[in-house]
Amino acid sequence: MKHIITTLACMAAFTFSSSPALASPGGSCHFHGSKAAAEATVLACAVQRKDALAAGGKIDPTWKNVKQSKAELVDGKKGKEWKVTFANAATKDKEKETLYLFFTVPGNFIAANFTGK
Repeated sequence: MKHIITTLACMAAFTFSSSPALASPGGSCHFHGSKAAAEATVLACAVQRKDALAAGGKIDPTWKNVKQSKAELVDGKKGKEWKVTFANAATKDKEKETLYLFFTVPGNFIAANFTGK
């Protein structure tokens, strides 16, 4: 009986004293392995990343309301990668009217730019 009480006390101490691990806002868009991500997964990660860039002041806040135009697998510098395109006609700078986000085939973010390269 003494061992059961000691075991239960230890289990309770470990359960209630540890804090849960919480992921960062983009934490759900980090993948391991080489399995190709589904297009829907990449699109969801692209929207998350675009919104984070807008919230962080890296791109104009008007991008937050823009939906993706297209997602496709393209040949990148290191092989195949996802290229997600967003078009924002409301932007003042016409050279920055189209935003491109690049992801690895498994779905990890690579880069974002306005050139598409």
